[in-house]
Amino acid sequence: MPSRTPDEIRASIQRNREALAVSVVELRGEVAEITDWRKQLRANQRPLAIGAAATGFVISGGLAGLTGLLTFRRQRRRRRA
Repeated sequence: MPSRTPDEIRASIQRNREALAVSVVELRGEVAEITDWRKQLRANQRPLAIGAAATGFVISGGLAGLTGLLTFRRQRRRRRA
């Protein structure tokens, strides 16, 4: 492999710096877009609303079911006693 001259090495380093600078700018833009929660909320408003409604239904139904189960057990114990 032929050895490179100092000028070739400097030019290579400069090209790498420029490419890295471009990559950093692109990455910053992508990170800003991904972490913009307001934009994500607007883009996914319907699925989020459906998920929130389903979660509320499950939680309220789960609590009501648990309360009914506990009440049923108490009534059954009272009948046996």
